[in-house]
Amino acid sequence: VQLQASGGGLVQPGGSLRLSCAASGINFSRYVMSWFRQAPGKDREFVAAIIWSGDRTAYADSVKGRFSISRDNAKNMVDLQMNSLKTEDTAVYYCAAREMVWNEYRIKRRAVYDNWGQGTLVTVSS
Repeated sequence: VQLQASGGGLVQPGGSLRLSCAASGINFSRYVMSWFRQAPGKDREFVAAIIWSGDRTAYADSVKGRFSISRDNAKNMVDLQMNSLKTEDTAVYYCAAREMVWNEYRIKRRAVYDNWGQGTLVTVSS
């Protein structure tokens, strides 16, 4: 299984970035796909998740209304559109995958996921 995240970079507060995660080695259309992030000195935290069909999503309260997760099962890709970025969004962002039944509690738990990408750094700074 390979998850390859890309799209990170330096952006000013209020700006936008779009992260992408390319998956291989899994039956992508059966997996819940998620994004987590880890800021310096902090634990890795849940950001967003999307069900295998794409018609159900979940977000951390800190990003609701600013971030949007989407997926393309034909391309084995999941994206995270990040708008109105804040300095506190600075972190390494990881994509994660797990074949599981959608559960609003479990999808936000880091320990549930058994497949992780390498991470992409997002820095929000003026």
